[in-house]
Amino acid sequence: MFKEIDHIEITSRNMKESLKFYTEILGFQIIRRSKMDGSTGITEIAHLSLGDNKIELVEIPDAAPLPDQPHVGYRMMAITVEDMDVAIKYLEENNVEITREPVSMGKDHRGGFRGEFQDNNGVTIEIRQL
Repeated sequence: MFKEIDHIEITSRNMKESLKFYTEILGFQIIRRSKMDGSTGITEIAHLSLGDNKIELVEIPDAAPLPDQPHVGYRMMAITVEDMDVAIKYLEENNVEITREPVSMGKDHRGGFRGEFQDNNGVTIEIRQL
């Protein structure tokens, strides 16, 4: 019955900054953008892809800040990388703060390493080297 996740929606206060972050730093491709009338608080929607995965950025300029962690609901997405050291260096060179230094995931989690950073809205993104 249920086949796959179509997309993950992420709220942004500033679409221009979010598009720059997701496309220029993380390499997402813009599929389409739509201006909205703002009557629901949403002023723009953008669909992006990275490989076979899609996200939908929804601009709500007056959106409340993220709640403190942990909380119930969406917490983060994870992106795989080929080389953790190269990815960390690249993010730092692009002024992206690493909020959790890479650590070994151990045998219980298929080995590899994981670290975390945040997008321009404070949404946590995990990076994994498997």
